[in-house]
Amino acid sequence: MSAFFDLLSELSDRHPKPANLRFQYGTAGFRTQAHILDSVLFRVGVLAGLRSKKLDGKTIGVMVTASHNPEQDNGVKLVDPRGDMLEAAWEVHATTFANAATTDDFVSAVESFVKSAKIDLSKPSRVVYGRDTRPSGPALVAALEDGFKAIGVEARDAGVTTTPILHYLVRAINTKGTKDSYGDDSEEGYLVKLTSAFKKLVAGKQAPPPLVVDCANGVGAEAISKFQTHLGNSIKLVPVNIETTKPGALNNACGADYVKTSQKLPASLVGHLQPGQRACSLDGDADRLMYFYLDERGQFHMLDGDKIAALVAAFIVELVKTAGLDGEIKLGVVQTAYANGASTKYLAERLPVRCVPTGVKHLHHAAERFDVGVYFEANGHGTVLFSQETREKLADHEPSTPAQSTALNHLRSLVQLINQTVGDAISDMLLVEAILTHKSYSGEEWDSLYVDLPNRLVKVVVGDRHAFQTEDAERRLVSPKGLQAKVDDLVRRYDGGRSFVRPSGTEDVVRVYAEATIRSQADELAFRVAGLVYDESGGDPSGRPKEFL
Repeated sequence: MSAFFDLLSELSDRHPKPANLRFQYGTAGFRTQAHILDSVLFRVGVLAGLRSKKLDGKTIGVMVTASHNPEQDNGVKLVDPRGDMLEAAWEVHATTFANAATTDDFVSAVESFVKSAKIDLSKPSRVVYGRDTRPSGPALVAALEDGFKAIGVEARDAGVTTTPILHYLVRAINTKGTKDSYGDDSEEGYLVKLTSAFKKLVAGKQAPPPLVVDCANGVGAEAISKFQTHLGNSIKLVPVNIETTKPGALNNACGADYVKTSQKLPASLVGHLQPGQRACSLDGDADRLMYFYLDERGQFHMLDGDKIAALVAAFIVELVKTAGLDGEIKLGVVQTAYANGASTKYLAERLPVRCVPTGVKHLHHAAERFDVGVYFEANGHGTVLFSQETREKLADHEPSTPAQSTALNHLRSLVQLINQTVGDAISDMLLVEAILTHKSYSGEEWDSLYVDLPNRLVKVVVGDRHAFQTEDAERRLVSPKGLQAKVDDLVRRYDGGRSFVRPSGTEDVVRVYAEATIRSQADELAFRVAGLVYDESGGDPSGRPKEFL
């Protein structure tokens, strides 16, 4: 035991915590400017090892990424054995470890935690880890690896990879050789599983038109290239924004977050995307997806996570009914306050809809309460969960007609195509393409399922985002006191008005969302509420002028 803590102390000294900084493990793990994360990565390595020991040597995942954030940021998050997010109770321990001021404080925190959590340090410890394409990645991974060394981790390096592949690997490793095997525990296994299912779903159908894929100059570019090799002639992917080594290119004027926030084409596609042509954007680590197209007049139309949820949910409802399982399988959709009001209305007419706070863990857990749970955030992050009981029912069900047999086989293929560990932009992209192929929908026909209420999302730089606290699934402010009443007063002045304010979980900003029946009024409402937020916060302490992004 003494030797263990001696090594921990020695290696910790190489990664001192910056003074006067506080880190918080949130929805996306730790995420901030890359140059201040060295100590955090080391300590996360230690925590990952302890998590594995606590779970009798099950493999834990660690992903080094900042997703859609600017290139100068980075982050790290832990993945539990089934490929889902870190157990919420351990987020507190991650934050405690990260904020220990000195090596002695950190070692003391580890010692106390090992004792209180009853962790047997002699147990094996296994971790699989990966990173995105950010230039800060290698140095941060080196700090993470020191953390593994300090705790005696048997570590497997997945290299540069997408976040969804890392989640897949964690679950595949932990279910290997069991009746619940998730797939071969390799990148190749992931590619084969998804593409084989896609090809089964579109077999006998006319291949869809080529799909333009904006890879955000991130790791998705490499993944799309590998997918195309496996997909063959079943669909042609046309990757753009694939400059993964160009300084400053990652997520810059491209990618899913850019499309969602700016509601316009990535700059590199202006003048190149043809009217009627479908396209989609991934984000920097390929876990968000945003679709769009140009109509015959060249007008831009966005198909966001709400549109994806509507398309997917309606298709699964139809398959379940055709397979003769209507009434036996309970379907539901989970949304956040960011969901467009028109999408909620469309979905609620077809199946139960629940609203939960923003964040993958809230959506994922709520979706697990259904036999088939569909969840997509408006930002394009989401997936579909099939319960174990439902998967067994689909495997064992005996169809009585050819139509039932076909629908049942499609449902079985969907189980394989959908990455159920986490939102996966490429898995979701293939899911969308399979449905569009079945329905013979163009982008415009998909878009016409319902008409979005005009909306606007605004980011406001504030002095302290933590001063903004919410309730009712983040739809209402409880602090600063009195601000919600001012927002309500503004909302009442607009036809079909709706607006809410919430602090970002991944950036040092507060987000304002607004809807109205007329585009100009949605924009006006958003900026007027943003003005209230800015004035209430006292502005950015750095002295920058009022800034709406």
